[in-house]
Amino acid sequence: MIEGSVSKLGIIAGGGDLPNLLVDSAREQGIDVFLVGFDGQTDDVLLLDKQSLTTKIGQVGKVTRFFQKSGVKDLVLIGALNRPSFSELVPDLKAAKFLLQNAGKAMGDSELLSALKIFLEKEGFQIHGIQDFVPDLLVNEGCITKTKPSKDDWLDINHGIRVLQETAALDIGQSVIVQEGLVLGLEAIEGTNLLIERCAALKRKGRKGVLVKLCKAQQDISLDLPTIGLQTIRAIHKAGFGGIVVNAQKTLICEREALISYANKHHLYVLGINP
Repeated sequence: MIEGSVSKLGIIAGGGDLPNLLVDSAREQGIDVFLVGFDGQTDDVLLLDKQSLTTKIGQVGKVTRFFQKSGVKDLVLIGALNRPSFSELVPDLKAAKFLLQNAGKAMGDSELLSALKIFLEKEGFQIHGIQDFVPDLLVNEGCITKTKPSKDDWLDINHGIRVLQETAALDIGQSVIVQEGLVLGLEAIEGTNLLIERCAALKRKGRKGVLVKLCKAQQDISLDLPTIGLQTIRAIHKAGFGGIVVNAQKTLICEREALISYANKHHLYVLGINP
């Protein structure tokens, strides 16, 4: 956690609960917050703040000027964003420069964010992870629930780990669902909750199966860490799976107490590992 070294923080915010959590935590620490959000994606409540800017994806020059004029040097990129297609993008000059520098590269989300981080650093900004400002947001190693995976569950867990390690270089997703040694589904552009919903219809008889969600080997921990929350564990329960396995100290957990309470009530496990 960064203490006292940041007086102004710029947040480039997508959707979900994490941007709100970061804003509240930063302000509690006496940090002046300046926020950039995107039409139709960022929480409208955040965008009502006087120190905020609402724009479209692709207006990079507008975003950097807003932060520079506000005296901001430290940035966090946080929250889910629906990535537009190139035909939908209306880039300004700085965005065009970024796209030109990365022309010809078929970039997944991790590669795109890493390239964006380098670009922003060249503009004079320092990029941080949300975990630098929000205490106790990372999942610790070990089982954080009363229920623990069985020996049979570990067969599926270990298979899921191997699958994600093999596919990490392809930058196609952070999650896989395995049941009875079978890969029911690998996360793609749809996101974790829709992956769970899709795989619910593919279940076989036998043990319940598991969601394994891991940080990619090449992933920058200041960018787009895997995230679970109450909605995730509810989806796991509704789909009839047994639990969730994530990277310890490399996974964000929202609504920790509510998630653990729900998991304990329904005999589900949530496990942090270092594969």
